[in-house]
Amino acid sequence: MASNEHSPVGDGRGATAGFRLDVIAGLTAAAVVLPKAMAYATVAGLPVSVGLYTAFVPMIIYALLGTSRVLSVSSTTTLAILAGTQLGLAVPDGDPGKLITATATLTAMTGGLLILASLLRFGFVANFISSPVLIGFKAGIGLVIVLDQVPKLLGLHITKEGFFRDILSIAGHLSETSLLTLAIAAAALVALLAMERLWPHSPAPLLAVAAGIALSWFAGLEALGVSTVGFIPQSLPSITLPSLGLARELLPGALGIALMSFTETIAAGRAFAAPSDPPIRANRELLATGAANLGGALFGAMSAGGGTSQTAVVRAVGGHSQGASLVTAAAAAATMLVLAPMLGLLPQAVLAAIVIVYSIGLIKPADFWSVRKVRRMEFQWALAAFLGVLLFGTLQGIIVAIVLSFIGLARQAASAKVYVVGRKRGTDRLRPLSPDQDDETFEGLLILRPEGRLFFANAQQVADQAQMLVAKHKPKVLVLDMSRVFDIEYSALQMMMEGERRISEHGVTVWLAELNPDVLAYVRASGFADQLGPDRLFVNTRTALQHYLASTAPAAA
Repeated sequence: MASNEHSPVGDGRGATAGFRLDVIAGLTAAAVVLPKAMAYATVAGLPVSVGLYTAFVPMIIYALLGTSRVLSVSSTTTLAILAGTQLGLAVPDGDPGKLITATATLTAMTGGLLILASLLRFGFVANFISSPVLIGFKAGIGLVIVLDQVPKLLGLHITKEGFFRDILSIAGHLSETSLLTLAIAAAALVALLAMERLWPHSPAPLLAVAAGIALSWFAGLEALGVSTVGFIPQSLPSITLPSLGLARELLPGALGIALMSFTETIAAGRAFAAPSDPPIRANRELLATGAANLGGALFGAMSAGGGTSQTAVVRAVGGHSQGASLVTAAAAAATMLVLAPMLGLLPQAVLAAIVIVYSIGLIKPADFWSVRKVRRMEFQWALAAFLGVLLFGTLQGIIVAIVLSFIGLARQAASAKVYVVGRKRGTDRLRPLSPDQDDETFEGLLILRPEGRLFFANAQQVADQAQMLVAKHKPKVLVLDMSRVFDIEYSALQMMMEGERRISEHGVTVWLAELNPDVLAYVRASGFADQLGPDRLFVNTRTALQHYLASTAPAAA
């Protein structure tokens, strides 16, 4: 397989083998993607045909514009629940016509925001949600989705009022459970879980759908009270125009969905990029995902993004280009044109089972435990993001996740460290002092090394640490090793100048060493360099140490 993948372009056999692999990968991915796309449409409260549309148009557009060779783009679990939440707010009565228009508007706005972000070069935003916060957010989403599908497993109908109220509502209606629906759901769950365990990335969803349709056909399940998908139009998607009147109401949801769509897309693209693949370009991915959503909106698709599980199928089967996605899209078109009447017989309980099996993977207790072992504070952020989704809802949960990420970023930036530096015995190597190292220090000299950007948020903290260490060691000369300070803001510079004046009144002389060109330019522009004088600025800390030792040697003699 590897030899085919790296065959020269002019090698006909390599091109034929590559095409064959892409066709196989595309058809295999279709067996996984299409049933899941229909299931995700039900998560959003939309007809299953919308899921097929989402596996058709967006996938084609991304295949033509994206930078990933194998990324498969359609709807995902997270995007489906976010879209469903926003659509529920915009169309509370669930009117089918209004839902379709609202979906087109929401998806178009998502695409427009992603394209705008691409033009503004906002690709770096993909790194702004920290991994622990994303772990908590996705776990909360996963739990919400599982609970959302439980009534379909039981054959119940409840009014959704929020996670904890829904639990109470389901408990209150348990006596109304349809035993036949529950039996079908249980069989589908067991079969899907068993196949995924024994045969990972298998077309298990397709087999479950086929079995559900066959059972519905032969047993007449709809006549027995089992809810089925119902009528699906046997045609390709038609043009659907967004509504400007809904734009303001749907904007918050579109912002959240755009952020998650891009975050998931870039993460999946990077995760499955082979060493020989071209690099994933974040701003181009914004454009490709935005165009996929904008184009999909005009044909009735819901919000789309890169899917991890379906991309894993493409890579595992040997797909090595976006030809695989084009084959999957063609399979979606064939399904709409040929198989639509049969899909209408599918029990809703089977779709619910598919959603649960492929959403429960979002809940990863082991990831929480891994974060807790390394960083307890980040574990608390993950837990807060998790609870934020359950308590405030999915869209508000995104805000909680973003706020927590920025708080974490600000906290880390504001927590600058100041190290006492010594010299490793027998060498000229300078390093922070550690209890398990016997490094040299020098009487009357204190070398401090602040680390990171010095700015208004951490300037006082750095000054307090330095003042405490000066009071503890009582030096005659304080050397500030600035080698780890890549930038210094005006407030921090003013505080440093004031601190120098204050400790000089107590007989302590301040030297600065190893300033980078930018920081040195700021020091000079502020007048601090003139305040110190040229004999107290050193190229590096070793030079400052040698100067101190040379100046104190006669006194010691």
